[in-house]
Amino acid sequence: MITPTELLFYCRPGFEPDLAAELADKVADLGREGESRFELDTGFLRFVLADGEPANVLHRVLPLASLVFARQSLVALPTLSLSREDRLSPIVDQVVESGWSFDSLWQETPDTNEAKTLAGLIKALDRPLESLLRKRKALRRKAGRRRLHLLWSAGDRVQIGMSFPGNRSDLSGGIRRLRFPHGAPSRSTLKLEEAWHEFVPKEAWDSRLAEGMQAADLGAAPGGWTWQLVNRGMNVYAVDNGPMDRKLMATGLVEHVKEDGFVWEPPMCLDWLVCDIVDKPSRVESMVERWFVNRWCREAIFNLKLPMKRRWPEVSLCLGRLAEALQEGGIEGKIQCRQLYHDREEVTVHVRVKE
Repeated sequence: MITPTELLFYCRPGFEPDLAAELADKVADLGREGESRFELDTGFLRFVLADGEPANVLHRVLPLASLVFARQSLVALPTLSLSREDRLSPIVDQVVESGWSFDSLWQETPDTNEAKTLAGLIKALDRPLESLLRKRKALRRKAGRRRLHLLWSAGDRVQIGMSFPGNRSDLSGGIRRLRFPHGAPSRSTLKLEEAWHEFVPKEAWDSRLAEGMQAADLGAAPGGWTWQLVNRGMNVYAVDNGPMDRKLMATGLVEHVKEDGFVWEPPMCLDWLVCDIVDKPSRVESMVERWFVNRWCREAIFNLKLPMKRRWPEVSLCLGRLAEALQEGGIEGKIQCRQLYHDREEVTVHVRVKE
């Protein structure tokens, strides 16, 4: 029987060092030890625990939702190098030797152009692999909703991972792909839509993203994020010196405020603050601090544009400052931060004040 001693994380290609830095801090805070192993631009990272410690123990106390740069988190078995003459047997044998059973199988590749060429191979292997796993009773009905993942990084190289309900992404590759909505003035609109999916439970959309709510969009022009707010029937202060989309203005739900988003103050407490301003992360964080300390909004989503180097230290510093400001202001709130699929060199932060 194999005891998994590593975790497998998916991430945006190029951000492997940032995920490694984040894991180093958070794993150390948990009193654990281990080492990140990765190659740059591959879109995944292996975290190998020290002294053969079972990986599922760390997995339970390191929720995916608490990680900024990870898209998926799996308990993983050692990487397999396969013969092109028989790819299936080593996979099935390793799964059976793990002692675990699963009720579903997902075959995936990293989010790279090179890996996407493996789609045909994966499709060809799907049925025979599933059939063999069922015969060996590694795939069965009602296996606790455990999922078996195969991450193919090459035609002869695969790593087996396992995920558990409540601490995984239920999206293939950990990626939420959204269709660009007709009528939106810019593709940035998808960032806010994805953020809502990530941070606001679907069953709460009607109450927390409700028609008639009051919102502000700082750095709004031409209106990609404002479009999402208006599409939910909200009244929006669009704060930007630049021009807004004419169709948005024709809705009657938008008041264009031609001012600097960093200094504008709302006339009342708003339901939502959203912001996608391109500026230093510390400056954006400081502005959001001011909004919450002054109780100008109840909920916010904003992006932090990241530096080229030391991304995780910058994110950690900003989140720490914001948490400290809320605490000093006597404000009980929840802060979440993730790098989303539609983000690029940035992360998305969500803050909600407890009412």
